[in-house]
Amino acid sequence: MAKVQLCNITVMDNPSQFLNPFQFEITFECIEELKEDLEWKMIYVGSAESEEYDQVLDSVFVGPIPEGKHMFVFQADPPNVSRIPENDAIGVTVVLLTCSYRSQEFIRVGYFINNEYSDPELKENSPSPPQFDKVMRNILASEPRVTRFKINWEEPNQQENGQGSGENQAQTSSVEDNSASGQIPSFNENSNSWATMECS
Repeated sequence: MAKVQLCNITVMDNPSQFLNPFQFEITFECIEELKEDLEWKMIYVGSAESEEYDQVLDSVFVGPIPEGKHMFVFQADPPNVSRIPENDAIGVTVVLLTCSYRSQEFIRVGYFINNEYSDPELKENSPSPPQFDKVMRNILASEPRVTRFKINWEEPNQQENGQGSGENQAQTSSVEDNSASGQIPSFNENSNSWATMECS
C-alpha cells in the first residue's frame, strides 16, 4: 500500500496571464513517517510531438515528513518561451505534477491547458512570433488525469523489488483544511514553493 495518498490539488490564480507563475495548493496524507524526502516536480509540456520540449519548471524536496495530512503551495515560474515551438505556443497543452520517493515516481497528475489570445483580433490573426504577454492561460482544473505507480517504500535491504508496473487511475478528491498543528516539512531553499501548514 502506498504510504502517501494525494488528497486534493487546488489550481490557484486561474485563468491567468501566460507569463504569471503557476500555483498549485497540494494536500496529501502520509500514512506513516517517511525517513527520506519526497521530490515534487512541475513539468510543462512544450509540444505533444516530442519530450525534447518538456520543461521542468521547478523541483522541490519535502521532508522528513511525519504521519498526518500536510498542505503546501507549489509555485513555479512560467516556461521559457524560447524553448516552445511556435506552432505549439497557442492551443492545448499539458502541465504535469509528479511526486517521487527515493527517485521512484509514484504519482503523476496532468492538467490540460488552453493558451489563447484574449484579443479577438489576435485570435483571428495570430502574430508570428507569438506575443506571450497577450496570451491567457486557462488550466482545466476540474479534469485532472491521475496516474499511480507501484514502488518500493521500504528500505533497500528490506525488499528486493524496485519500481513496479503502473496502475492508471483518473480521479479527483478533496479534503477540508483544519488548523495548523505539529511539525512543518522543510523545503529546499532554491524553490519558489513553501509549506503552509500540517493538517490533522
